[in-house]
Amino acid sequence: MEINSTTIAEMVKRVISELETAPAAQAGREVPIGVSNRHIHLSHEDVERLFGKGYTLTPMKELSQPGQYACKETLTIIGPSLRPIENVRVLGPERKQSQVEISCTDSYTLKVKPPVRESGKLAGSAPITIVGPRGVVTLPEGCIIANRHIHMSPADGEHFGVRDGDTVTVDAVGTRRTRFYDVQVRVHKDFRLEMHIDTDDANAVGLGNGSTVIVVKE
Repeated sequence: MEINSTTIAEMVKRVISELETAPAAQAGREVPIGVSNRHIHLSHEDVERLFGKGYTLTPMKELSQPGQYACKETLTIIGPSLRPIENVRVLGPERKQSQVEISCTDSYTLKVKPPVRESGKLAGSAPITIVGPRGVVTLPEGCIIANRHIHMSPADGEHFGVRDGDTVTVDAVGTRRTRFYDVQVRVHKDFRLEMHIDTDDANAVGLGNGSTVIVVKE
């Protein structure tokens, strides 16, 4: 097929038009990224088992979501491989049920098979052992890989046209551009707009805290 100057000019015009309209299409669809490393949520009972009777977790740093914070305390987790992962950060505040969130890469080290789950959905999840300075807790279930999700306020949900529990598609435009499907939306009055991914996803795409992704209209 012969390509003449008219055809080339039409192609150039179309490409320029697409480049000009792309930023406008993305405007208002950006969501900041928060990269979540492995961490532990503890119940009050397990705090006392691991650190001693009457112990209180020590807040160290506020996290992006209001009321959530990183604690000074770290613990060791052990799976069937008996290869421990040390210095796993505890996050507060205390919860009704203890939970360990790891990456798929961590699961290979520990030799556990955690399901990909929404935080707090622990029924049938993987067992894990937590070692503290004053005791040991073995959870019969409680180890998960957190699903990709976006925290939104009700106003954000209205802006994006979604409700709590919906799923969306997200474009990640890092050094390795990709698309995430079935990203869960969580809407609550106390939430601040942010998409949470684990270190495996972040490293694969070249994203970090403060990067942004685009919610795609399909």
